[in-house]
Amino acid sequence: MRPVELRLGVPVQAPPEVVWAAATDWARQGEWMLGTEVHPVGDASGPGGRLVAVTGFGGVGFVDRMEIEAWEPPRSCRVRHVAEPVVGVGGFDVVRCGNEASTFVWWERLTLPTGAALAWPVVRPAFAWGLRRSLASFAQFCREYDRRGT
Repeated sequence: MRPVELRLGVPVQAPPEVVWAAATDWARQGEWMLGTEVHPVGDASGPGGRLVAVTGFGGVGFVDRMEIEAWEPPRSCRVRHVAEPVVGVGGFDVVRCGNEASTFVWWERLTLPTGAALAWPVVRPAFAWGLRRSLASFAQFCREYDRRGT
């Protein structure tokens, strides 16, 4: 098993509190995360909270079960991916860039089985493309989230 890591950020024209609220609105994450729906399991607003993400396209996909390990509003959330095929840690950080601007950084550090790790150099560009696209959608989602107040 080999660990792989991906970390990408996007500037967001919204204060960190709004970015945090939008990012932790788990039920709406599918509005900006490409091909993914997230379902909180009970109260998912702090350490020990659980999430289930379903990611896929065209009927092919996987289930990602996570447990929240660190919760520092409005700055940082860290999750542990707890079941195959996704094992490792991930999360996001919100960096204040003034009163009305932030940088949202999404990161994943996954442990892949040998076969998947060997394929990672080929898969990584597509994974990064999807994450960049999702983060661009998230920046827009935050601007709309801020205007609506929810």
